[in-house]
Amino acid sequence: MTVPLPPPNRIYLLRHAKAAAADPGQRDFDRPLSKKGYGDAEIIADKAADKGYRPDLLISSTALRCRDTADAVHRAVGVGLDVRYVDALYDATVGTYLEIVDAQEAAAVMLVGHNPTIEQVLETLIGHKAMVAALPRGFPTAGLAVIDFDASVTAWRLTDFVVV
Repeated sequence: MTVPLPPPNRIYLLRHAKAAAADPGQRDFDRPLSKKGYGDAEIIADKAADKGYRPDLLISSTALRCRDTADAVHRAVGVGLDVRYVDALYDATVGTYLEIVDAQEAAAVMLVGHNPTIEQVLETLIGHKAMVAALPRGFPTAGLAVIDFDASVTAWRLTDFVVV
């Protein structure tokens, strides 16, 4: 597994907001956000927009809870945002997430995905020590990691972590 180099120069990792419990017979893939999840998705999207965090491209898992979270970001940052839904992000490996990022030419890419993979991607990009220091309790639902490429040391660094 290779850690991507720019472009993109900035990667946003957004874990979907809190999902509702599955109804009897409902597939995990089809779970929507819970009432709290919908509110948290709107709050994190608004906080990101208020901080000027605007991806050039948003790539989301096609799972309903990720699509709902991505929709909140789209509403907060504006209709000009290029949004793509990718089946491969559901139940994917770290390698798949990194390959998807590495294939992009946009300067700033946001992935809306699932744990534990989103947390593992962050750890792969910034290292175990930095990740544990920033997120001692793990990557929360509706958490947004902002990771920038530091050309002076040729490495990714966590610039900000936004929570509800």
